Amino acid sequence: MSTQTQTSTGKVVLGVAAAIVIAAIGNAIVSYVAQALGADPNAVEGLKPQGYVVLTAVGVIIAAFAWASIRKRAKDPARTLGRLVPIVVLVSFLADVPVYFLPGASLIGVLALMLMHVVVASVAVPIFRRVLTV
Repeated sequence: MSTQTQTSTGKVVLGVAAAIVIAAIGNAIVSYVAQALGADPNAVEGLKPQGYVVLTAVGVIIAAFAWASIRKRAKDPARTLGRLVPIVVLVSFLADVPVYFLPGASLIGVLALMLMHVVVASVAVPIFRRVLTV
Protein backbone atom coordinates (compact mmCIF):
# COMPACT_ATOMS: atom_id res chain seq x y z
CA MET A 1 0.00 0.00 0.00
CA SER A 2 1.03 3.55 -0.58
CA THR A 3 2.19 5.72 2.29
CA GLN A 4 -0.41 8.19 1.09
CA THR A 5 -3.21 5.83 2.09
CA GLN A 6 -5.89 7.78 3.91
CA THR A 7 -6.79 6.56 7.37
CA SER A 8 -9.81 7.52 9.36
CA THR A 9 -9.17 9.26 12.64
CA GLY A 10 -11.65 6.97 14.38
CA LYS A 11 -9.83 3.87 13.16
CA VAL A 12 -6.50 5.23 14.40
CA VAL A 13 -7.90 6.31 17.78
CA LEU A 14 -9.55 2.91 18.24
CA GLY A 15 -6.29 1.17 17.29
CA VAL A 16 -4.26 3.26 19.70
CA ALA A 17 -6.80 2.66 22.48
CA ALA A 18 -6.75 -1.08 21.77
CA ALA A 19 -2.94 -1.10 21.85
CA ILE A 20 -2.97 0.67 25.21
CA VAL A 21 -5.48 -1.73 26.75
CA ILE A 22 -3.90 -4.91 25.38
CA ALA A 23 -0.34 -3.82 26.24
CA ALA A 24 -1.43 -2.77 29.74
CA ILE A 25 -2.95 -6.22 30.27
CA GLY A 26 0.28 -7.81 29.06
CA ASN A 27 2.28 -5.57 31.37
CA ALA A 28 0.00 -6.48 34.28
CA ILE A 29 0.91 -10.12 33.67
CA VAL A 30 4.63 -9.26 33.55
CA SER A 31 4.28 -7.30 36.79
CA TYR A 32 2.40 -10.12 38.49
CA VAL A 33 5.01 -12.69 37.50
CA ALA A 34 7.88 -10.41 38.52
CA GLN A 35 6.30 -9.86 41.93
CA ALA A 36 5.70 -13.59 42.31
CA LEU A 37 9.43 -14.03 41.66
CA GLY A 38 10.29 -11.52 44.38
CA ALA A 39 10.35 -8.09 42.72
CA ASP A 40 9.20 -5.35 45.09
CA PRO A 41 6.71 -2.91 43.52
CA ASN A 42 7.49 -0.41 46.27
CA ALA A 43 11.09 -0.33 45.09
CA VAL A 44 10.27 -0.61 41.37
CA GLU A 45 7.38 1.80 40.89
CA GLY A 46 6.89 0.68 37.29
CA LEU A 47 5.53 -2.61 38.59
CA LYS A 48 2.53 -0.84 40.10
CA PRO A 49 -0.57 -0.40 37.91
CA GLN A 50 -0.49 3.38 38.24
CA GLY A 51 3.07 3.22 36.90
CA TYR A 52 2.84 0.79 34.03
CA VAL A 53 -0.63 1.77 32.80
CA VAL A 54 0.28 5.45 32.52
CA LEU A 55 3.68 4.75 30.98
CA THR A 56 2.15 2.23 28.57
CA ALA A 57 -0.42 4.81 27.44
CA VAL A 58 2.19 7.55 27.04
CA GLY A 59 4.53 5.22 25.16
CA VAL A 60 1.85 4.00 22.76
CA ILE A 61 0.62 7.53 22.06
CA ILE A 62 4.14 8.85 21.41
CA ALA A 63 4.89 5.82 19.23
CA ALA A 64 1.70 6.37 17.21
CA PHE A 65 2.66 9.99 16.50
CA ALA A 66 6.21 8.95 15.60
CA TRP A 67 4.89 6.13 13.36
CA ALA A 68 2.52 8.53 11.58
CA SER A 69 5.30 11.08 11.11
CA ILE A 70 7.70 8.50 9.67
CA ARG A 71 4.90 7.14 7.51
CA LYS A 72 4.45 10.58 5.94
CA ARG A 73 8.06 11.69 5.68
CA ALA A 74 10.28 8.67 5.02
CA LYS A 75 11.08 7.60 1.47
CA ASP A 76 10.61 3.97 2.51
CA PRO A 77 8.60 4.05 5.75
CA ALA A 78 8.31 0.27 6.10
CA ARG A 79 12.06 -0.13 5.92
CA THR A 80 12.68 2.86 8.20
CA LEU A 81 10.25 1.55 10.81
CA GLY A 82 11.64 -1.97 10.49
CA ARG A 83 15.04 -0.65 11.46
CA LEU A 84 13.97 2.01 13.92
CA VAL A 85 11.52 0.08 16.13
CA PRO A 86 14.05 -2.48 17.43
CA ILE A 87 16.60 0.27 18.04
CA VAL A 88 14.10 2.38 19.97
CA VAL A 89 13.08 -0.61 22.11
CA LEU A 90 16.70 -1.41 22.91
CA VAL A 91 17.50 2.21 23.72
CA SER A 92 14.39 2.38 25.93
CA PHE A 93 15.97 -0.29 28.15
CA LEU A 94 18.54 2.31 29.21
CA ALA A 95 15.86 4.16 31.17
CA ASP A 96 15.39 1.08 33.35
CA VAL A 97 19.05 0.50 34.24
CA PRO A 98 19.23 3.19 36.97
CA VAL A 99 16.23 1.59 38.70
CA TYR A 100 18.50 -1.32 39.62
CA PHE A 101 20.43 0.98 41.95
CA LEU A 102 17.37 2.09 43.93
CA PRO A 103 17.06 0.67 47.45
CA GLY A 104 15.17 -2.62 47.38
CA ALA A 105 15.20 -2.94 43.59
CA SER A 106 16.17 -6.26 42.08
CA LEU A 107 17.39 -7.58 38.77
CA ILE A 108 14.03 -9.32 38.34
CA GLY A 109 12.22 -6.02 38.73
CA VAL A 110 14.45 -4.26 36.21
CA LEU A 111 14.21 -7.11 33.71
CA ALA A 112 10.43 -7.00 34.10
CA LEU A 113 10.44 -3.30 33.22
CA MET A 114 12.53 -4.05 30.15
CA LEU A 115 10.18 -6.86 29.15
CA MET A 116 7.30 -4.39 29.43
CA HIS A 117 8.89 -2.32 26.65
CA VAL A 118 8.94 -5.43 24.47
CA VAL A 119 5.30 -6.15 25.33
CA VAL A 120 4.25 -2.65 24.30
CA ALA A 121 6.14 -2.85 21.00
CA SER A 122 4.86 -6.37 20.32
CA VAL A 123 1.29 -5.17 20.73
CA ALA A 124 1.53 -1.72 19.16
CA VAL A 125 3.47 -2.55 15.99
CA PRO A 126 0.95 -5.02 14.52
CA ILE A 127 -1.91 -2.67 15.39
CA PHE A 128 -0.14 0.31 13.85
CA ARG A 129 0.48 -1.74 10.71
CA ARG A 130 -3.29 -2.14 10.39
CA VAL A 131 -4.42 1.37 11.26
CA LEU A 132 -1.41 3.35 9.98
CA THR A 133 -0.40 1.22 7.02
CA VAL A 134 2.98 1.80 5.42
